[in-house]
Order: sequence, then structure tokens, then C-alpha cells
Amino acid sequence: MHSAEVESAQCKALLAAALSAVAPTDKVALTLELARRVSREQPDFSGVRIAATVGRPDQPRLVHPTKVPRRRLGTRVGHAALVHSVAHIEFNAINLALDAAWRFEQMPAAYYHDWVCVAADEATHFAMMSEHLAAFEHAYGDFDAHDGLWQMAEQTASDVMVRMALVPRVLEARGLDVTPGMRARLERLGDTRGVEILDVIARDEVGHVAIGTRWFRYVCAQRRLEPDQTFQRLLSDNLPQLPRGPFALDARRRAGFSSVELDWLRANGERVR
Repeated sequence: MHSAEVESAQCKALLAAALSAVAPTDKVALTLELARRVSREQPDFSGVRIAATVGRPDQPRLVHPTKVPRRRLGTRVGHAALVHSVAHIEFNAINLALDAAWRFEQMPAAYYHDWVCVAADEATHFAMMSEHLAAFEHAYGDFDAHDGLWQMAEQTASDVMVRMALVPRVLEARGLDVTPGMRARLERLGDTRGVEILDVIARDEVGHVAIGTRWFRYVCAQRRLEPDQTFQRLLSDNLPQLPRGPFALDARRRAGFSSVELDWLRANGERVR
């Protein structure tokens, strides 16, 4: 086996270990080490198959979205619950990015590099939010959460095009829409550190959604599919309801959404920002 093949196999093993890690601190550490290795060695994961399972801790308890308790934001526990909800999103986002790199074979080397870099960003976001949560004398897992993000990963596990359409370009793009509102709530509470972290997340998420856009369109081109119409079809076929406004139109444009896509989303949404 050539040295480049050995490096690729070692990095893929590290990727599998990061995805399978259960303890959040282990997942963060392994993900950041993987990103350092990938940036240095530029491995090609295509065709390298190493078994892995998604690792998640026993806590938080995962419940139906309607069963997640609603807490008053003006209370300290309500404030902590909001910070925890962001940490939960970021923890799931680590697994989503790692799984995108681990699961789908025969993609260009740049695809794997992109998603490992996304995973490292998400790990950094989670670590920041976990540290902030500790200021409220809470830790990740202390509050119930729902499993909608990972359920979408399972739903899209068989096709990289569907994954790119529905995870970065729907779920993560929704973060572009709702983060300004969360930021405003934390600002009203005087949570300067929380606002700083959300600003980092909002900046990075534009790039993450843009990566999803890039690879969605790449696969569409490989399959000779028109991307705007394909995006609309995939959302209509796979979602119980289409995304609703208000939409962060400027952020979505920076993330690569076309005018056709935005017009279609606006026509199907309730309100537009």
C-alpha cells in the first residue's frame, strides 16, 4: 500500500472513531485532531470503507418535539435551557458533518475535506456553548431535547444528493433564519458571551450551507439534473411541510441559494423577512 493510501486509511479510521465517540469531549477532541490531519495530508477517503456507528451520550433524554418543556426565558433555568438547545444543535451538527464524510463514497477528495472542516467548526461551536452553559451551573444533557436533526440524517442516508439538499440546505439553512431572533433574545438578557458565540455560529453557518449547495449542484451536474427544479422536487417529496418564512434572504444568497429557489421558498412560506 502506498504512503498516500496509508494516510487516507488512517484518516478514515480517525473519522470513524470521531463519529463513533460517545462522550462529547472525546468527539470534540477526535474531530479537531481529524481536521488537523486532513488539512496537513489532504487524504482521499473515496473507496476507503471503515465501519462506524454514530456515537451519542445517554443524556440528553430525547423526546418528541412537542414534549420538550417550554421554560420562561426570563428565568435563569429558561436562559440555560436556550443555551442548551443551541449546544444540542451543534452536537448533532458534528455528527451530521462527520457522517457526510464517512458515509458517501466515490466523491472528490475536496468533498471529504469540506465536511471534515465543517465538523471541526461545529465541534468548536459545541465546545463554546458547553463552556457557556457551565456558567449557569449546567452541562450538556441536563435538559430534554428532540431528535429531529439525526432523524433527517437517517432519512437521507442512501443518497448524497438528497442529504445535501435536505440537511445543509434545509435544516442548517433554517439556522440562518432563526439565529437573528435567538441573538436578539440573548441580547435583551444581557448575555454578551452568548451573543458573541451566536455571531460566530451565524458567520460559519453561511459557509456550511454554501458547502452543501456546492456539492448538491455537483451531484446534480453529474446526474444531468437541473438543480433548482431538483431541489424543489426533493423538498416536496421528502418533507411533511415546506420551510416557512421569515427567511434570512441575504444570508441564504451568500450561501448559494438561487433567485429561483428563494422565490419558490417565499411563495410557499407564510412571511418573508
